[in-house]
Amino acid sequence: MTLNLLLAVSPPAGFPDHPHRGFEAVTLMLQGAFSYEDFYRNKGTLHAGDVQWMRVGKGIMHSEKPAEDNSHGLQIWINLPTIAKSYDPSYQNIRATEIPQAEKNGVRVRVIAGKALGVEAPCHSLTPTMILDFTLRPNAELHQSIPTPWNALAYVIRGEGTFGKPDSPPVYAHEAVVLSAGDGVRVWNNSSTDQLRFLLLAGQPLNEPVVQYGPFVMNTQAEIDQTIQDYRSREHVFGRGKTWTSSN
Repeated sequence: MTLNLLLAVSPPAGFPDHPHRGFEAVTLMLQGAFSYEDFYRNKGTLHAGDVQWMRVGKGIMHSEKPAEDNSHGLQIWINLPTIAKSYDPSYQNIRATEIPQAEKNGVRVRVIAGKALGVEAPCHSLTPTMILDFTLRPNAELHQSIPTPWNALAYVIRGEGTFGKPDSPPVYAHEAVVLSAGDGVRVWNNSSTDQLRFLLLAGQPLNEPVVQYGPFVMNTQAEIDQTIQDYRSREHVFGRGKTWTSSN
């Protein structure tokens, strides 16, 4: 699992036509809007609060470009099990109003994947995954369960928080902390005036070899080499790219 930041992007910047293979990409819009289009003729726009869950599988070419000034978002790449790297691409587009939310004792959560505060997400990854968007009011604290063998990290979007132990050093906005193994994590917002917003990411290890080259995530170097060849020669699934260019 990797986390990519889309910080303050405005037209005409963006990410023109490019390929992917071998993973899932989850895009969370924090501010503004992004338009997307792919060579299967899927297209649309994500607005602040929306989530797109794209299973890249055996391959896709698409574009992503800001539809408004100062658009800001996060994109998470989740590795797929070996067998799923050959699956057809698919989308789950979830509007902000469709994402389950819960609030208790000064803690609010948007449940994008997994469970929290008694609420379960609408999205289901082939790799067991947790993606939770938490906001803690001033002086609030939280304990969130995480399955013991999973890897986990937290990324602070706004404010500052203390993770793990009360005497741990604070983690500030745009910083991440890798969490140690255990049955969960404790978080404190020690500010008396400001909210803390952070993203909790966790996933079950696949225990498979991983080789990444740019936009491709496979199991072996030979598979990476074949993917590059397929893309450059527009063979197999990338053959759709011979006659396609995005319109946005």
